[in-house]
Amino acid sequence: MSRVARKTAVPLEQVIRDYLKAARMTGGLNTQRIYAAWDAASGAARYTVRRFYRDGKLYITVDSSVVRSQLSFQRDALLKKINALLAEDSLFTRDDARVGFVKELILK
Repeated sequence: MSRVARKTAVPLEQVIRDYLKAARMTGGLNTQRIYAAWDAASGAARYTVRRFYRDGKLYITVDSSVVRSQLSFQRDALLKKINALLAEDSLFTRDDARVGFVKELILK
């Protein structure tokens, strides 16, 4: 009977990250985390009709012109808050080339 060499311990968080990367699920998960950060940062989740993320731009469609106007005044603060929430999120993969931090917020 041969002995199995004991490997160094790897934190479960790292194992999950490696699995998500190997399964190519990081892009979709990052996109969902961005949408969740929008909901938390803006407080306008119930007015949000459509969300779309591509190339660092987060496109948000809001069904109320009053809410859209208020959010447009807070655009820079919302960007900072969204990216801060993403930086704190342990499931957000920072080194994904396709889906990263939000660079621009476009309200429709």
